[in-house]
Amino acid sequence: MVMARREVLVQLEDELVARLDEVAGRLEISRSELLRRGAAAVLDADELAQADKRLVDAYRKAPPDAALLESARRLAAKTAPEW
Repeated sequence: MVMARREVLVQLEDELVARLDEVAGRLEISRSELLRRGAAAVLDADELAQADKRLVDAYRKAPPDAALLESARRLAAKTAPEW
């Protein structure tokens, strides 16, 4: 499936362009493809970071039950291998 694309003008330092070209050449892809992949990776990482933040916020609003935590701690102490 071909997705519509929009051309975006981005100004980069010469050294950064040279490094991007080196990586793109090693991967045998175009600079544009490398930048598309990089942009997608940044967006994926941000999505994961936001999900982590929502999880932490949820636990702050409703912390785990203290008795459950204590039971888990005791169980882990009994079943954990001795190093």
